[in-house]
Amino acid sequence: MNTFIANFGRANYLWPRCKERATVATLEDEDLRPFWESGDRNGYIAYAIAHKKSAAGITPTKPVASRWFNLATTISETSNDLWIHREKDELWWTVTKPDAIQTTIEPTSEPGRTSSRVYIIQKPAHPWSNKDKKGRRLVWPALHPRAREFLFTEGTLQQLSEDNSAYANALVNGDDLSTWHGQPLWTVKEEKSGKAPVTVYSAAKRAAFRMASTAMATSLNANGQEVVRVVKNKEFRFDSENALQSYLEALLTAQDNTCAITSLPLQFDGEHTDVEMLCSLDRIDSNGHYEAGNLQIICRFVNRWKSDSEDSDFRRLIRVVQSSAMLA
Repeated sequence: MNTFIANFGRANYLWPRCKERATVATLEDEDLRPFWESGDRNGYIAYAIAHKKSAAGITPTKPVASRWFNLATTISETSNDLWIHREKDELWWTVTKPDAIQTTIEPTSEPGRTSSRVYIIQKPAHPWSNKDKKGRRLVWPALHPRAREFLFTEGTLQQLSEDNSAYANALVNGDDLSTWHGQPLWTVKEEKSGKAPVTVYSAAKRAAFRMASTAMATSLNANGQEVVRVVKNKEFRFDSENALQSYLEALLTAQDNTCAITSLPLQFDGEHTDVEMLCSLDRIDSNGHYEAGNLQIICRFVNRWKSDSEDSDFRRLIRVVQSSAMLA
């Protein structure tokens, strides 16, 4: 059994329907659907990059468009999997059935859609519940602080790791959770959460703030002045640091919180287990500036490896490494 944390459509457009009809679902633009039906991933990706935008109005990268392609596949193939969704202060769950998908085409008013008609792909599931199997309500604020980190996604879909999936299943079953809660990472998180109330920002927002601040400082210190050598001119072409921060938050959402080059899951400040997987802001054209269209968010180690390399050539080399790893 796999475990998925999901939102259903942009701005959670399909959630009321999923809850009412006991399904999990996704949407596909009318003009993209033929590519998926024919299994033409490359055609799908090329068309999406040329004609589509994310909910934030950002052109999708190749990895993002590939994940869009995967959404319909995931919904179509899920069976006996646990699905979890957060709605305000409640946690809802269901288990998908092996039944065939239900596909309809209809007009849409979903925010950010470039197509007036969409295919809605629904997979039957057991009725959604906001109680565990012992009848106790699953209230979001009552969950362990560490569990709240991975039982919610700001993106469309996230499959949990094996350990987190085991926890989610135990939570839904109403089992004893002390095995997890007693682990050092969990106890430290609980201790920190017990401090005086403060304004709480999402992990993605904290990462965006850090990257925006770094970009602002870098641009101010790299305006072509001569030290030992001439530093590249890196102009800051946003109205303010806050404007860049908002753009980066939207970019993280558009990238589904994954590295724009490798598609590896990004980790966030204060919740990371590996510093090399932290978000790192990269200028696609290293000779260009900090401006919309020239920025992508990648893993820290990938940014270090890339350095001043040409983006397209570096991506080619990464694909070579990935292909070699698959054959090993």
